[in-house]
Amino acid sequence: MKKTYYLGLFFFVIFCLISAHSFAEDAERDALNAAVEWLALIDASDYGSSWDEASQLSKKSVTKEMWGQSIRTVRSAMGDLISRSVQSAQYATSLPGAPDGQYFVIQFLARFANKKLAIETVTPMKDPDGRWRVSGYYIE
Repeated sequence: MKKTYYLGLFFFVIFCLISAHSFAEDAERDALNAAVEWLALIDASDYGSSWDEASQLSKKSVTKEMWGQSIRTVRSAMGDLISRSVQSAQYATSLPGAPDGQYFVIQFLARFANKKLAIETVTPMKDPDGRWRVSGYYIE
């Protein structure tokens, strides 16, 4: 009886670990997809739509007009996108200057016509409706 109990417990623990791993992979995939789709709007100079698709937190922080002006200035200086690849994706529940929540900090290595090497940091967060949306964008 004891052996059966431990065997059952073992399989339960394995199932929980696999489920947790699968959940984490799904969250990372969804956050990455949100970042890539959002960046496509930026690449197309569709800054208004990028604000529309941003997280609630972002929309509370900056008006659509202010966002459009600031991102237009930054991205126009870079020129057209040549290439972009994911360098890292890190899950976080706490970020400086932001409320606690679920975030992925994703760094992309990018090449632009006027900037041969740039690091784009895109931070999707899980909004209250359960969707991942971009809450931060930084390029260096």
